[in-house]
Amino acid sequence: MPDNAEANIATADALTLLLHNQHAICAAIEEVTKWLSENGVGSVAANAMGAMETLDKNARAITDAIMRLRHS
Repeated sequence: MPDNAEANIATADALTLLLHNQHAICAAIEEVTKWLSENGVGSVAANAMGAMETLDKNARAITDAIMRLRHS
């Protein structure tokens, strides 16, 4: 069984990959939001902006968790 440090590193590595995926999803939503805004679908664009805010907030929390794991 791996020791706690090895388990923390593996968990932090997995969370880092998920964080990269989250950033990619946010970038895709941003592109769609821009297109929606430019094509007169402002209400849908506003909803997409709300989704991006949630992704950003959660990304900060994931980053904090990764840092705690890497420093423990």
